[in-house]
Amino acid sequence: MQTSRVRCDEPVTTVFTWQVRPGKEDVFEEWTKGVTRSASRFPGNEGVAWLRPEEGHRFHAVLRFSDPQRLGAWLTSDERARWHARIDGVATEVSSERQSTTGMETWFDLPGTNGSAPPRWKMALTTFLGAYPFTLLIQWLVAPHTAGWPLPLRAAIFPLVLLPTLTFVVMPFLSRLLRRWLYPSP
Repeated sequence: MQTSRVRCDEPVTTVFTWQVRPGKEDVFEEWTKGVTRSASRFPGNEGVAWLRPEEGHRFHAVLRFSDPQRLGAWLTSDERARWHARIDGVATEVSSERQSTTGMETWFDLPGTNGSAPPRWKMALTTFLGAYPFTLLIQWLVAPHTAGWPLPLRAAIFPLVLLPTLTFVVMPFLSRLLRRWLYPSP
C-alpha cells in the first residue's frame, strides 16, 4: 500500500480500487451512486469521482476530503460500513491498492500500479492541454461580465471554476486518453 505523510491541515485525495464480480457491474454502479451521495454529505467531503474500466472489472474511486482527520472519520464511520455491507458478494475493495496523496500527482497516478508518475514535462504539457481551453472559455464568457468587479473577486472566479473542473473531469479524462503516452510500456 502506498502512503504519504500528510500535513493535518491539507486536503487529501485517496484512490480506492474495487474488484467487481463479473455480471454484477450494474448492481455495483447503482451502489456507487448511493455511497457517493452519502459520502458527499459527510463533513469535509470535497468530492468523489468514479473511474470505470475500459475493460475488466476494476473500478476506481477518487475521493477528496478537506483534511486527513475528516477522511479518517468517513473511513471508520458506521455509515460507510453499512454501505460496504450492501455490496457483499458484489465487489470487494482491493485495500492493497489504496493510495493517498495531497499533490497534483493524483491526476497522473494509475490506481493499482506501483509505477511512478510520468515525467514532470509530460505532466506539465498534459495540464496545459487541459487548462488552456477552459482558461480561454473563462476569459471569453466570464471576464467581460466581471470587468467592474473588484480585482480580488474577479481573480477568484478563475480558480473557483477551473480547479474543480480540472480535478474531477478534465484530468481524469486526459490521463485515460493519453495513458499510452504518459505511461509507455517498458
